[in-house]
Amino acid sequence: MRDPVRTVERLAWRDARLSGGTRAIPEETALALTYNGGTYAVMMGTPQNLDDFAIGFSLSEGIVQSPDEIASLDIVDLDNGIELRMWLAEDKASRLSERRRHIAGPTGCGLCGIDSITEAVRPAAVVAKGRSFSPREIMTAIANISPLQPINIETRAVHAAAFWTPAAGIVALREDVGRHNALDKLAGALAQAKVPTSEGMVLLTSRVSVEMVQKTAAIGAPVMVAVSAPTALAVRMAEAAGITLVAIARTDGFEVFTHADRINSAAIAQGTAHVA
Repeated sequence: MRDPVRTVERLAWRDARLSGGTRAIPEETALALTYNGGTYAVMMGTPQNLDDFAIGFSLSEGIVQSPDEIASLDIVDLDNGIELRMWLAEDKASRLSERRRHIAGPTGCGLCGIDSITEAVRPAAVVAKGRSFSPREIMTAIANISPLQPINIETRAVHAAAFWTPAAGIVALREDVGRHNALDKLAGALAQAKVPTSEGMVLLTSRVSVEMVQKTAAIGAPVMVAVSAPTALAVRMAEAAGITLVAIARTDGFEVFTHADRINSAAIAQGTAHVA
């Protein structure tokens, strides 16, 4: 399998001086997801944890409901990319013809190529009530991401998605140049490990767009926490899905946009609030 990090030569202009040297940068590869011999999507992503990505993408897209429905998965390294070759039971494969898409989009694009507006903004699954979390737990969880990102520590150029529980801390973390890919990889890892997702939070190092909410809902997590802001459509989707959306999480606090009742603090009023 390809190395997710490459070292390249570069010139640097610093302090009014030009110098040579090298820099570690993340690899970016075309990833083709195929089912029963037909291409469903081509994404650009980081060539790491690709079994997690294939399974998580299949779950997020609703192609399968369980990893067990994927009869086989082969990762095939080609000259110009990597094919994630999956075979499904015949009844599952036949449904793909109704919603097949061919994507040749930018890095980790979650919507490129979808030919139906209805499909792009499809309602997210409604999550179970799950457990509640304290502001201290949220701050602890988001602070634990950075030290566990080996590719980002080396390159400063990739996103991460993680799952945190009060009992175990960071249960799983996946990195990718595409934020959607990182979340799909996380979904695949959690599904294969059969992690009870109603007991934890999804953590994101990126902004929150609608497809990130859809993927979190498919995972079944009651709370998602991001370091950046959400879009307006993401807020509406999280509200409808029953997800507590926490964003703009920084060292001094965070903001709650939906379902604040899961945050155990008398300081938070119902609705949007800032916690210091």
